[in-house]
Amino acid sequence: MRIIAIDPGYERLGIAVLEKNKATSAKGYGVPREELLFSECFKTKAALPFVERLELVGREVARVIAEYEPTALSIENLFIETNQKTAMRVAEVRGAILYQARLSGLEIYEYTPLQIKVATTGYGKATKEQVMSMVRRLVSGAENKKQDDEMDAIAIGLTHFAYARPQNMLTK
Repeated sequence: MRIIAIDPGYERLGIAVLEKNKATSAKGYGVPREELLFSECFKTKAALPFVERLELVGREVARVIAEYEPTALSIENLFIETNQKTAMRVAEVRGAILYQARLSGLEIYEYTPLQIKVATTGYGKATKEQVMSMVRRLVSGAENKKQDDEMDAIAIGLTHFAYARPQNMLTK
């Protein structure tokens, strides 16, 4: 399973592509492992008009989708801030991202900050530092990542693997 995970923003956009691989041990048991294939903190310049920044975000998301061919998008639900103008702009960015995902035929999954904290640390009141520490431990390739938005995107992807139902699951 390969997903693109996004921490939405118009100044800084966290993007990550993760894959859940099934490695087989010597005894033949499958051990799922999350692997980071790509991540970045995509930035737009504050001097640009918002509509150009929105276009740049949309183009970057489309580029990453085309290059890595994920099957799903994992994105954080909008957290309403006290600054309504910022919240509205982030909502518009989310709209552009969701549009690109649907245009590419991706399934879309949204997660709350609480779900992300629980999935990565097991504790809903975890700090950002605790989430980042666990992401570095749980995702191959995330050990040296430092940008907050990039790490948030990786955590959102990890959350998807924790909540998504496995494909071809056998039931008894």
